[in-house]
Amino acid sequence: MTSGPQDPHQGGYGQQPPEGRPPEYGQGSRQYGGRPPWEQDGSEQSSYPAAPAGHPGGEVGAPTERPTTVKAGIAAFLVNTLLNALGSILLFTDLEGYRAELAEIGGLTDEQVSTAATVGFVISLVFIVAFLAVLWFAWQGRNWARIVLWVLGGLSLLAGLTGTMGTGGFLAVLQLMLVLAGIVLLALKPSNDWYRAEAQRRKRF
Repeated sequence: MTSGPQDPHQGGYGQQPPEGRPPEYGQGSRQYGGRPPWEQDGSEQSSYPAAPAGHPGGEVGAPTERPTTVKAGIAAFLVNTLLNALGSILLFTDLEGYRAELAEIGGLTDEQVSTAATVGFVISLVFIVAFLAVLWFAWQGRNWARIVLWVLGGLSLLAGLTGTMGTGGFLAVLQLMLVLAGIVLLALKPSNDWYRAEAQRRKRF
């Protein structure tokens, strides 16, 4: 005599739940289209939010807004550099007068004067280009470039205070004031905070 169907809640047809699976999988399967959770094909979406994606390829995030002190400080150094470039150009246009001045001061021959004038002009142009490169890095938030500006600006102030300012006239005084303004502006607290924030931003990526 065959026995009647057993209660499905008591094991279902005499079968025990698979080893390691919860006994209530028969009920839970109704919530997954007739299939228990461990047999799902992975198409179900997870209830946990996805982790935020990082920057592709380690790309650095956008820089923060530059404070006015950084903009004005770098602008002061830039104007001073452009004035130096203008002076070099004017010197090149009056190269004969410059050579005569060198010959009078140093007692050099014409050949030595010509060599000294050419070398001095080339060095001046190289210095201007290098200074513009440092300004660009300082504008991008590189603190080492700001330190270089401080050092070079301090040397310029020292040279001006030891005699250059007295013989250069208004233009020399204006350049020294621009250098001093640039040094002070880049040393103020908003500038310090911005450079520190930029350094920390680059370390995170």
